[in-house]
Amino acid sequence: MENPASDLPRLARALHYAAQQHTAQRRKDEDLSPYINHPITLLHVLAVEAGITDTDVLCAAVLHDVIEDCAETPAERTQRAAEIEALCGAAVLEIVQEVTDDKDLPKAERKRRQVEHALHLSHAAKLVKIADKTANLRDVACSPPSGWPLEQRREYFEWAAAVVDNIGPAHARLRLLFDQAYAAKP
Repeated sequence: MENPASDLPRLARALHYAAQQHTAQRRKDEDLSPYINHPITLLHVLAVEAGITDTDVLCAAVLHDVIEDCAETPAERTQRAAEIEALCGAAVLEIVQEVTDDKDLPKAERKRRQVEHALHLSHAAKLVKIADKTANLRDVACSPPSGWPLEQRREYFEWAAAVVDNIGPAHARLRLLFDQAYAAKP
């Protein structure tokens, strides 16, 4: 039988690395919350609220934005990927890469691709993606990005729902958490 406690150091390494990578970043809310709060929230949604104990999924959740948001050049993205693999293994890196957007594309194209790509995610990546959308909906409902008018917040909710709907039935409890977050649509 697997002992989840034996993977605690790997999860701690992932969280420490994410904190280092996101140290200067802030969320777009009025308070400019520390960005690391977002990956920690995903960890909470998955482990505490949904009861998911798969360490690969939890590590990937903590690291899900490192390549996308902490590397600007292809060389930096390659470096971050190598660091993630060295810290947490190839399986975690694969999950992170599945949920990483190509920031070289225009925002509208990235959003369109997320909806389409949701159909083809691995089970582990689906869990991370649903947790990410759940956390983002909660933030947009309670502490929206500064300057986002009501219509933009509503559009974000609709887009997030399209992504999660394309994921399908990945995890009943996690989907319920998403649906509850969606119910707070402004």
